[in-house]
Amino acid sequence: MSNFVFVLDTQKRSLNLIRPGRARKLLTTGKAAVFKRYPFTIILKVEVTATPEPITLKIDPGSQTTGIALVQGEKVLWGAELNHRVETTLTWAKKLTKFAPINKIVQELVRFDLQQLENPEISGFEYQQGTLFGYEVREYLLNKWDRKCAYCGVENVPLQVEHIHPKTQGGTNRISNLCLACEKCNLKKGAQNIEQFLAKKPEVLKRILSQVKRPLKDATAVNSTRWALFNRLKETGLPVSTGSGGLTKFNRPRLNLPKTHWIDAACVGQITSLKLLTNQPLLIKATGHGTRQMCRTDKFGFPSRYVPRLKFVKGFQTGDIVKAIVTSGKKIGTYIGRVAVRASGSFNISASELVSGISYKYCSIIHRKDGYSYAA
Repeated sequence: MSNFVFVLDTQKRSLNLIRPGRARKLLTTGKAAVFKRYPFTIILKVEVTATPEPITLKIDPGSQTTGIALVQGEKVLWGAELNHRVETTLTWAKKLTKFAPINKIVQELVRFDLQQLENPEISGFEYQQGTLFGYEVREYLLNKWDRKCAYCGVENVPLQVEHIHPKTQGGTNRISNLCLACEKCNLKKGAQNIEQFLAKKPEVLKRILSQVKRPLKDATAVNSTRWALFNRLKETGLPVSTGSGGLTKFNRPRLNLPKTHWIDAACVGQITSLKLLTNQPLLIKATGHGTRQMCRTDKFGFPSRYVPRLKFVKGFQTGDIVKAIVTSGKKIGTYIGRVAVRASGSFNISASELVSGISYKYCSIIHRKDGYSYAA
């Protein structure tokens, strides 16, 4: 299932997203034209009187990849994964509000809800009984203990929540009495007191006891970038609500959904159910608009060849998506892909494989370079 298609009316106002099949029918019957290739948007050629249903933009920020989803009620209509630089998430949020009738934004702001960890009574029975509470606790402990076993320091193995002071000896379930341990250390410690278990490792004992007392450095949010994005999103004028990473992790397995960035975005915040109407997100990568480098260099850093000052050649620039229909010569065929221009007018096109020596006369623009590369 492909992503739904964005639709604009004759006044360039956003309408409801439609299925790809319906968009193809509108295009083939001449009732619409392609307005933008990425994200795929059509513009109607005839007046319509329709009231679009509101859509929620959901964002799951990540250190390298940010998940984006458009949700209408319980239906996920469109998804994307943005391999980004700092400002690109905000750029795409603003871009999507132009093409879809978005009336609110939901962002994953914090990895865990610290207030609910400290006072779980505020969230009712489900939270107290450990379903959602367990996800918030684990997310907090993973960040506090650097995703390592507190006793042996092993990484990249399944970790278990461990009571530092055993419950059999009066230990509680308070966050300050919990750490993470691998299965081997957890079984080895059993119901022993930590001082007894680490009697021969005083340095480890000292480190654990000091780390238990130390609060998480960034308790209200894992990083300042999420807060900066949150504050910038409020500038759009749309209502912005937030959810925790623990809540996202709770929602996804409850709904039996796979782990991907864009599905995580759809699971952000309070939801009861989700219906995926797409399984093919748009993959977006920020590539920039080139460099100001005046020459190419070899592996030692010495100039090796000249770079022309003019970016455009015959109306094309490197990075444009073009369609080339070659009608004569050895390379007869149709090629669609990213173009690399040469001053001679003989271009290279990166499609499924590199095709070199295609004359500009056979090329037509599909999508102008906009600083991003796209894949489905």
